[in-house]
Formats: sequence, structure tokens, C-alpha cells
Amino acid sequence: MGRIISLANQKGGVGKTTTTINLAASLAALEKKVLVVDADPQANASSGLGIDIKKIKNTIYEGLIGKCTPQEAVHHTPFENIDIISSHINLVGAELEMVQMSNREKRLRDLLYPISDKYDYILIDCSPSLGIITVNALTAADSVIIPVQCEYFALEGLSKLLNTIKIIKSKLNTSLEIEGFVLTMYDSRLRLHNQIYEEVKHHFKELVFTTVIQRNITLSESQSHAKPALMYDAGSRGAINHMQLAQELIEKNS
Repeated sequence: MGRIISLANQKGGVGKTTTTINLAASLAALEKKVLVVDADPQANASSGLGIDIKKIKNTIYEGLIGKCTPQEAVHHTPFENIDIISSHINLVGAELEMVQMSNREKRLRDLLYPISDKYDYILIDCSPSLGIITVNALTAADSVIIPVQCEYFALEGLSKLLNTIKIIKSKLNTSLEIEGFVLTMYDSRLRLHNQIYEEVKHHFKELVFTTVIQRNITLSESQSHAKPALMYDAGSRGAINHMQLAQELIEKNS
């Protein structure tokens, strides 16, 4: 069974999708078989991995509402060892459709279960909200990686997310755990960034990844070329940071 990890934070712009894409590429380069699940209607993880979402027939939307099998929802990306269940703007409508469904919080878990043994890691890129799709992602997951941007306001929203994780752990997924907090967009020259790192480390101790994702223009440039940073510029700081994160994650779970 592959380890299912949701990347979640209800605050937008903290680097969830960037981390998902580049962590997937780094794990794949380390010869791990990876499935990326794009659970954000904006579908940025799909386009960032070279998927033309206009040409995809079966997406996470069709999978969640039962219009296709799990196997039909999976597509190969242009990159070795990385498959994807892509997203679509229709996913916004799934929130409403799923309200009437039985076991609505467990639809994603049921979609992933039949195919999870084909992968070492399944990474779910969550939308910046705490709606039913994100609840599905947390219910399906073994653990959560929480990207935290090095800004003061990024800390303020953490309590709401941690409370949601606590509720889901008590009611829907007793085995859910926090894989770790990863600091993103970090600039060691800025005193504020160092203060935030120290504050997160003080509060969450060993749950904070040693690796930090430094601010790096290559991470943005590579997405405009529909490639992970590793495939765009393997020597860039962004590519190296995510490779370190992948190695740390593998060591944690070995």
C-alpha cells in the first residue's frame, strides 16, 4: 500500500501546489512510484505536470461522483514514475453534488483504495479551503504535510487547520497524523523569516521538517514551462531543496 499524504493549508499562496509537484518529481527521481491527486479546482498541479486538462476525459470529479473507475481516472504524465488524477473546474460543483451522497466524506478514500498498492507515495494537492473535498483528502490520507509560508499571517490560520485535522482524526480517520510542517519561500537574510522558523520550531518541535524551501525564481519559471524544477534546472536551489525534502520524507518512513 502506498503512503497517502495530503498537502493542506486553508491559506492560499503558501506553496502547496509547488511543493506537491516538486516533491513528486524528487520522489520519482529517487525511484519511487508516485501518484499525484489534484484536488484543487484550479488544476495547477495538473498543468504544472504537463497535463492539458482540456483533453482529459476522466478527472477527480468523475471519480468522486462515480462516473468512472479509479483506473480510468489515472493518467500518465510526461515524467517517469509520476501518474496523476487530474482536476477540473467542475470539481467546484462536486461539493454540491456530494452533499446528497452516502459516505460523502469517504468518496476519495474509496476512489484511491483499489489503486494504492501500485504506488509508493500518493500526494494529494488540496485546495485552499476546508470544504468537503479537503475533508475527503484528509479522510483518505495517512498523514498531512502542512506547507507554511514564512510570513506572520501564515501562522494565524494554522489553529483552524489543526482543529479540522483533530476533528477528522476523532470522527473519520483515526490513523491520520501530521507528517510535518515545511517552511516555504524562506529567505535566511530576512530576520522575520528566521523568527517565524524559530517560532514554528518552538511550537511543533520534531514535526517541523529540517529542510526548508528557499525563495527561488526557478520554482516559478519551471511551472510556466509545465515542468517540475528538477526537470527544468536540476542544479537550482528549488530543485535541490525539494530533493532534500524527499530524502527526509523517505528516511522518516523507512
